[in-house]
Amino acid sequence: MVARGMNNLQAGTESSVPFFSTLLKMPGISEIVRKSSVDAHSPGSFRLSWDALLFDFDGVLADTEPIHFSCWSELLAPFGIYFDWEFYQRNCVGISDRRMVERLAAERNPPVAWEEIYPHYQRKQAIFRDRLLAQPPFLAETLRLVRELAAEYKMAVVSSSGRTEVEPPIARAGIRDCFQVLICGKEVANLKPAPDPYLKAAELLGARRPLVIEDSDAGVASGKAAGFEVLRVSRPDRVSEELRALLARPKFVHP
Repeated sequence: MVARGMNNLQAGTESSVPFFSTLLKMPGISEIVRKSSVDAHSPGSFRLSWDALLFDFDGVLADTEPIHFSCWSELLAPFGIYFDWEFYQRNCVGISDRRMVERLAAERNPPVAWEEIYPHYQRKQAIFRDRLLAQPPFLAETLRLVRELAAEYKMAVVSSSGRTEVEPPIARAGIRDCFQVLICGKEVANLKPAPDPYLKAAELLGARRPLVIEDSDAGVASGKAAGFEVLRVSRPDRVSEELRALLARPKFVHP
């Protein structure tokens, strides 16, 4: 327990040994580390901040939102539904595909029944899978980060996208074994922004203090509604930098 927690604090450093030596010499740190091995429910004990990492997929682990945008634009244009990238980012990221289609169909002038559009959804999925094969969505620094953190934390992927859009690209990237749990699409009763996806992931991992890594309003709301701390990343190419910076901060919490 102590070893894992101590390693969490040095994420992003090249060697843990000098870090440990320096940290343990700091006033009071050795006592805090000793107390961190005490049962979590005993008075006066301390624990390191997070016992699991819960990652969103689209826009966090993978830079897939531009691909989703192009697929939806192609599918919806024949129905007279047009939108730009800024609109898509504000209104369509982090929510279920059905909810997105319902909203766009209702806002069309004149409105169109979403039931006319949704039967074509499988074609959108097929286009998306083909484009993922042609254009792998993972950044090299994100893959390095995931592999490093998998040695220190329990981890899960929590996505509103279906499993067929999430698990195959993760497997092709060689990081499927880094995640003990995947929660995708309708595998929970209520999707983001409801807390259900993150609560289910934490339950399956046996995590009590997970950190949620998100990029969308709906995802942040979901993590916070679950009662978890949330890191909102600014862009896919900043995930590694921003998460490493947070994990590198010594932060102890009282139970």
